[in-house]
Parts: sequence; C-alpha cells; structure tokens
Amino acid sequence: MTTLATLRNGEEAEVKRIEAGHGLEHRLERLGLRPGVSVRKVSDNGPVVVALGGCQVALGRGMAARVLVVPRIFRVLLFGNPNVGKSVVFSRLTGLGVITANYGGTTVEYTKGTVQAGERRAELVDVPGTYSLEATCKAEEVARDFCRRREADLIVNVVDSTNLERNLYLTLELLEQGIPMVVVLNKWDLARRKGIEIDTGELSKRLKVPVIPVVAVTGQGLKDIVRSVERAMDGQIAPPAMKPIDHKERWHIIGHISQEVQRIVHKHPSLLERLEDASLRPLSGFMMAAAVLAFTFGAVRLLGEGLINHLFDPFFQHVYGPAVRWLVGLVPWTPLHHLLLGRSPEFMESFGALTTGVYIPIALVLPYIFAFYLVLGVLEDVGYLPRLAVLLDRFMHRLGLHGYAAIPLVLGCGCKVPGVLALRVLESPRERFLGLALLLMAAPCLPQSAMMVSLLAPFGFHYVLMAFGILALVAVVNSVVLNRMLRGEAPEIVMEIPSYQLPHPGTLLRKLWFRVRSFIMEASPLIVLGVLAVNILDMAGALAVLEGLARPLVAGVLGLPAESVAVILFGFLRKDISIALLFPLHLTVKQAVTASLFLVLYLPCLATFFVALREAGWRTALRVVAISFAWATLVGWLVKTVW
Repeated sequence: MTTLATLRNGEEAEVKRIEAGHGLEHRLERLGLRPGVSVRKVSDNGPVVVALGGCQVALGRGMAARVLVVPRIFRVLLFGNPNVGKSVVFSRLTGLGVITANYGGTTVEYTKGTVQAGERRAELVDVPGTYSLEATCKAEEVARDFCRRREADLIVNVVDSTNLERNLYLTLELLEQGIPMVVVLNKWDLARRKGIEIDTGELSKRLKVPVIPVVAVTGQGLKDIVRSVERAMDGQIAPPAMKPIDHKERWHIIGHISQEVQRIVHKHPSLLERLEDASLRPLSGFMMAAAVLAFTFGAVRLLGEGLINHLFDPFFQHVYGPAVRWLVGLVPWTPLHHLLLGRSPEFMESFGALTTGVYIPIALVLPYIFAFYLVLGVLEDVGYLPRLAVLLDRFMHRLGLHGYAAIPLVLGCGCKVPGVLALRVLESPRERFLGLALLLMAAPCLPQSAMMVSLLAPFGFHYVLMAFGILALVAVVNSVVLNRMLRGEAPEIVMEIPSYQLPHPGTLLRKLWFRVRSFIMEASPLIVLGVLAVNILDMAGALAVLEGLARPLVAGVLGLPAESVAVILFGFLRKDISIALLFPLHLTVKQAVTASLFLVLYLPCLATFFVALREAGWRTALRVVAISFAWATLVGWLVKTVW
C-alpha cells in the first residue's frame, strides 16, 4: 500500500483509505475520491493531479499523502506455441535472465518480470508454451489456467513466422477469450530467408488485432511491442469480439487466412536445410551424433584443461595463495588459521575453507562448467537436441520412454533440477517414474562430472571412462528391469523438430553468463561452508562419533576410509561438494572409483530431491531414491569385491 503522493505518474491504483478529518473526507467524496474508486496519477509537478471517471482532480501534496491506495498492476501475458521465442522476447523486454533454446519445453513454469511502458510499468508473464488451451501436460495446464482465471489485461501472442498456419490455431483460441490482444510475428528474418512473405496489414485486418513483425534475438520490433502495451494501458486496444467456434471451423478459418496473407517463394535448399535432413537419416544421423559427441567431450576437456593450466592454476599459485595467507596471518588466533588455511600449503591437501574450499569450485570445476555450457548453448540454439531425441527414440522405447525423454537427460548433465522440471513433457505417471529414475542414475550433473574427472584423471583417463561407463550400464539395466515390471507401454513420440538456425552471439553469451553466475553464487559458497563445517566437526570430536556409527557401511561394505563418513553426509546437500571433499583423503584408485560411484548414485542433492517431491509426488520420489540407494550400495560393494 502507498499514497497518492508517492504513486508514480501514469500508474493506476484503487483508493483504500483516507486518513484525514471528517470534513476533508467529505470534501474529497464530493469530488468523487472515495474508497473503492480507481484513479490514475497524471502529474505531481506542484499539486498532485489524478484522473478519475471523466474528470481530473488536483490535491495538495500534504493532502495526497493522506490518501492510501493500492497500485493496480497491468498484467501482460506472453502466449505462444513452444519454441516460438517467447522467452527471448520476455528477456529482452524485462532484462531478466531466462534460459532459452531452439526446442520446445524450456519454459515449464511461468516467469514474471516488469516492462517499462513510457512512465508506467506493466507486469509481464512468460507463460509456458502450448499448442492449444486444451491441456495435455502440466506445462500446458499452467498456460490454460491463466486464461481461465482472466488474469490478463493484455495478451501478447508470439507466433513463429515460419510456421504461421499451425500457430494460428492457438491465436484463434486466445481471440475467443475476449481479452485485448497483440500478435507478434517472431523469427521474421528466418521467414524471409525461407522465402515466406506475410502481409501483416491484411493479417491484422483479418484477426482485428495489431500485428507486429519482430526479430527477438536482435531486438528488432520490440519497441513496437512496448508502444502496443502503452496503447493497451490507455484503453486504445479493444477486446476482440470473436465468438467460440468448434475445432473444424477453426481450421477452416485458418486455411482461408493463410491463403490470403501468406505467399511462399521457392528457394533452393540451404546448407543448414540439407544438414537438417541428413541429421535425421539413420546412417548419416548417427555419424553426425557421434561427431557431435566427440566434439563435445573434446571441446570441454581441451577448453577446461586449458583454462586450468594457463589461467586459474597460475592465478591461485602466484596471486591468490600468497595474498590470502598474508591476510589470515594478520589474525593471531591459531585455531582460526587451521579453519581458514588448513595444515598444508598445498591447495588440494590443506582442507582450509579459503584454500581448498575456494580452489576446488573456482580452479577445478568452473573451467569445465564454462566449457560445457558454452557447447550446450550452441547445440541448444542450433536446434540439434530434438533431432538427437528422434535418433534415440527406438533405444528409449526399450527403456519404457520415447525419444523426447533424451532432452531432460541432456539438461540433467548440466544440472538435475532443470532436468527434473523438463520431465513435465512426459505424459503418464509411469513415464515420469521411469524418466526420474533414469535421470538420477544415468549421469552425474556437470559439477559432479568435473569433480570426478579431476579426482580420477590423475590415475589415468581410462578410469574416468570406466566410472562413467558403469553409471550408464547401471541406469540402462535398472530402466530395462523397471520397464518390464511396471504395467503399461511407452507412447509414440509426438514432437516438433525446429529448423536449424545459427546461434546469436549475444543470446548465447547471456545464457552462458546466467548459468556460470548461478554456479558461482550458489555452489561455491556451499563448498567453502562444507569444508569449514567438516573442520569444525573434526575439532569438536563429532566427526569421530559419526565415523564410528557409519563404519560398517563405509569401511566394511564399500572399503572406504572412515574419514569419508562426513563427506557422504554432506553429499545430500550438494553432490559436487561431497566429491570435492574426497581430494584431501588420498584415496587409492579403487577407493576413488568406489566413492565416486556411490556418491553419484546413493541420493540426489537436496535441491533435486525437493523438486522431485513436488513434480512426481512423495511416493514416486521416495521409491526412486530407495532404488537408487540400493544400486549405490550394490555397485560400491561389487567394485570393492571384484577389483
């Protein structure tokens, strides 16, 4: 709640209370200013001027400060099919960091932001992509519910210019809602390169709403969207008067509109279009997939190791290390020295919060994070991942899933949380159960992978490949067994395959920065705190008690040193923390492989666990966790026994 004096010019609000004497309250009532009335602030250059009804009222600033109001939020909903560029439009208009990609399903929850329209602000909501208001999955239910609750003052319908006919089905459904609307033709540059010409004036005339051509990745046309929001706030965009129609009539109207407003000029296939076809054929498709996989691992390893050897390691050895030792040396208390610097000058052996705790996330993990997300961003923006899903469809059916489940798995290689959220595209509880089990067991997230590589590579890179191979084998065997045990069949794949497009450098770098910043801000402090907590438990004697309780499992079954008990306990908070804390324990190669496999499989991290509880329900989540823990114990014991 605020006052008329502090309300921004152009903002609308509802009067809630007038804190003044009885006489002043009556004077304002006679002017129409009373509780429950909507007003719009016009000016505060001198007295405060507000518009209400068909007139304007001027109040002294002191008097306006006694009128308590609640600002009215003008809400704009971004609607559209999956993969039409809604999230790019949202990010450009609001300045908020949203991860985008050239395939559908990257937005599975709505995101809110603010757009400045002249002197006024409007709330902008990025609604999950949907092909229709008749929902078939959770993400589409979120989109449908926004319309049903009538929570919009304006709908901005983002349409893919290269696929006008299919996109217009949702457009007609939105017109039937009777909410003021603007149609945005995104990917206007791609449409022109493909020889698609759209008469925006005729389309606007047919739909009876404004139509704006836009290239969201470059910002072209975004100012026109903001001007349309201003016009809607001023009441200059009328609600459409389209009556509800049935399914057949809707497609009939779409056919007529497409013929009247769209013209396609024949052009010879480009190189990207020829690659689109080649990447879906069995022989050439698998050859391209193998090349992409080899390029990904090669680029991540080459770039990650290069950054470590030539940038981060020299910085820590020659700049950060001496500086932090000098600063901590100014503190005369010896126990604090042990907590912050540890007991060794070596970063990987000291186990100090400011030495090992900082060196591991920044110097060892961050380079691989940077390299992986750079390569993943390119593959996302090019549009390769849906084609990989098509190639893997037959194999995924053997695991009880269809090919689209491969995309959550790829996302899970970066972070399990977006991977779990992406499982919303799977339709049945059976699919989501199988998908969650496969996601949690198939491969560690990127920070874990980077830690495993750093831990096992000194023994030989073949041990790294062996550990990842065992994880993949366990995930496949588990999925095959569950698929045969659970009733039901894997549904056929139904998904959109986007056209290839060259990544936009600005969008790619912004996405990379959002992901790297997230790791630095979230994971790095937890690793420092984890190292600090282990040291405090050790000094307090609590670590010895925990080691005694868990010794039968850790030492007896897994063959690990008793000191690794605290590491395993902290793994539930962050899995990468737990693997990072193995470095100072000087494990043998067998112990390092066993510990890595157990820590990857035994439990999901805390964030993933709670997201899985929310998305799949507590029964499904706990069943999957129990299965994963059983596999972790069995695999750890087998490695210890057979090796």
